[in-house]
Amino acid sequence: MTTPAVPTAPRIPEAVHRRRWAILGVLMLSLLIVVLDNSILNVAIKTISTPAPTGLGATQSELEWAINSYTLVFAGLLFTAGLLGDRIGRKKVLLGGLAVFGIGSALAAESGSPAQLIAFRALMALGAAFVMPATLAVLMNVFEREEQPKAIGIWAGGVGLAIAIGPITGGLLLDHFWWGSVFLINVPIVLLAFGLMLWLVPESRDPNPGRVDLVGVVLSVVGLVLLVYGIIKGGELADFTDPTVLATIAAGLVVLVAFVVFEKRSDHPSVDMDYFKNKVFSAAMAVITLVFFALMGVTFFSVFYTQSVRGYSPLQSGLLLLPLAAAQLIFAPRARLVVDRFGVRATTTAAMIVLAATLVAFATLDADTPLWILEIVFFCMGTGMAHVMTPTSVVIMQALPREKAGSASALSNTFRQLGGALGIAVLGSVLSASYRSGIEGHLGTLPAGLRDTAGESIEATLGVAAKLGDQGRSLITPANDAFLHAMHVTALCGAGVAAVGAVVVALFLPGRPKPAPEDAAEEGELVRTKP
Repeated sequence: MTTPAVPTAPRIPEAVHRRRWAILGVLMLSLLIVVLDNSILNVAIKTISTPAPTGLGATQSELEWAINSYTLVFAGLLFTAGLLGDRIGRKKVLLGGLAVFGIGSALAAESGSPAQLIAFRALMALGAAFVMPATLAVLMNVFEREEQPKAIGIWAGGVGLAIAIGPITGGLLLDHFWWGSVFLINVPIVLLAFGLMLWLVPESRDPNPGRVDLVGVVLSVVGLVLLVYGIIKGGELADFTDPTVLATIAAGLVVLVAFVVFEKRSDHPSVDMDYFKNKVFSAAMAVITLVFFALMGVTFFSVFYTQSVRGYSPLQSGLLLLPLAAAQLIFAPRARLVVDRFGVRATTTAAMIVLAATLVAFATLDADTPLWILEIVFFCMGTGMAHVMTPTSVVIMQALPREKAGSASALSNTFRQLGGALGIAVLGSVLSASYRSGIEGHLGTLPAGLRDTAGESIEATLGVAAKLGDQGRSLITPANDAFLHAMHVTALCGAGVAAVGAVVVALFLPGRPKPAPEDAAEEGELVRTKP
């Protein structure tokens, strides 16, 4: 006969388990400033571009690099940061990352030139790269497996909230303070998070990290930096056929292929490539990339739609994103309940279809579309995003052993950043090229020197129109029309990407949640005894 085995003891120490929700709050506070800072800068761009003393007089190219220097360093170091957290301790990495981020924020707030701002933004990204993967890795080590989906749902809701409240916070600060306040606001939050982390968050690491894979680390950093730089440069030039762009992207891909080959042959790899033989794991990674490709592209053009075409202030534009934040807060923590009932595949497929539909909806917006329609679109977008990010994050984090949580989180965030950078660059290029083709026919009366400048973007056209006074007023309507057409084309491209994501999840993600092998063994193990 058989009798059930004695239940195994919880793997989380009781002292840690009791304060797990407080720890999650500290992790979300740390995550909030990292994600919020990426969205808050978009609101300050116009102010920073004005001449001193109001701003820094930054050019269009300098503004792009103020954004892209952060993305480049962040994406390039995420994977390495996750590995270091697994090895030397995630709490140490979190504290170090927060300290560097806080120092970079204070320096960025006092920047005296665009070059200084670009450099200090890169320093902030260095700190952020060590914070982002460690938050999810610590989460996996303070919650038992059955509570992890709920905790990850709350974590994902925090990401959505930060994306939405960034523009609101930036608008409020710029209404009352100078442009540097959008960076200085990070410092007191960092100090608070640092103190709470010292007090509450336990240390965790991989108990058997093995030897350091220096070659793999170098190859991953070099490959990611080259790839992301090439993507950014292609978006900046609005030309992905430029030889420099093609050479940089190709070099990045070659280095990353070399990284994969080296990791397969190494006896102490940074990443076990066998993880990617798991179709569920690989599909979840692909979907995260596609989701952020589509959504970051939409975020990019929606700012211009609300501010340039509709004429709303930065604060008003930020407030328009509240439905997206509300949907994230409502549904991300509850997405696990939908998954429990319908399975991962049905939940994420339906959510990807909703996201594709919201992008198609953007292709119907005009200059006088009622605001309530836009708000419904944002709410549906947040709902779809919540039901994609939470299940896929759970799939990824539970596919790898608990001690490799930092690596799993870093991989997830790296693919997310690559998708976002690719979305801004590619969809931004589509937007730029489509806008230029639409406005060129209306620039014939301008002096030759102004035509190229005015055709770069709707902001450039409106800027030239403002300088020309009465003569330039005739450009405003054609500029709006050209932008709306470009936005419609770009939105449909994003919808196509989301549709591809729906096919991927429908084919490869599991229909019902399955317990991990270790849990299945614990729950189903039977001890055979003599009659």
